[in-house]
Amino acid sequence: MFDVKDSDFFDVEEEDFDTILAPDIKFRGNIKVKKPFMIRGTITGAIDAASDLVVDTNAVVNAGISASRVLVRGKVEGNILAKDVVFVTASGSLDGDIVSKEVVLEPGAHFSGKCTMTGESK
Repeated sequence: MFDVKDSDFFDVEEEDFDTILAPDIKFRGNIKVKKPFMIRGTITGAIDAASDLVVDTNAVVNAGISASRVLVRGKVEGNILAKDVVFVTASGSLDGDIVSKEVVLEPGAHFSGKCTMTGESK
C-alpha cells in the first residue's frame, strides 16, 4: 500500500481496504480491525489495527492509535503506536506522541508531541 522507501506519493486505492469509514459517519467508541482500514469520517475513542491504517484528507480522529503502519493525511489528536512506520503528509496534522520504528514528516505536515523511534519492530 505505502512504503517509506518509495515515498514520492502513495498509491493508496480504495480497493486496497476491506473497511472504509465514510465521510458522513461519526463514530464514538473502540475499533479493533485485522485488515487495512481507511478513515474518511470522524472517530472518537481508540483504534487497534493489526494492519495498515489511513486517516484520509478530511478525516478527524480523536483517538489513541495502535497499528502496523499509519498514514496521516487528515487530523489526528492522540498518541500513535506503530509497529513499522508513521507517515504524516503535508496535509496531515498530528497532535500526540509517536512511538514507531520509522517516522516520516513531509514538509508542511503539522506535528506536536514527542517522537520515539524504536529502530526495530516491537
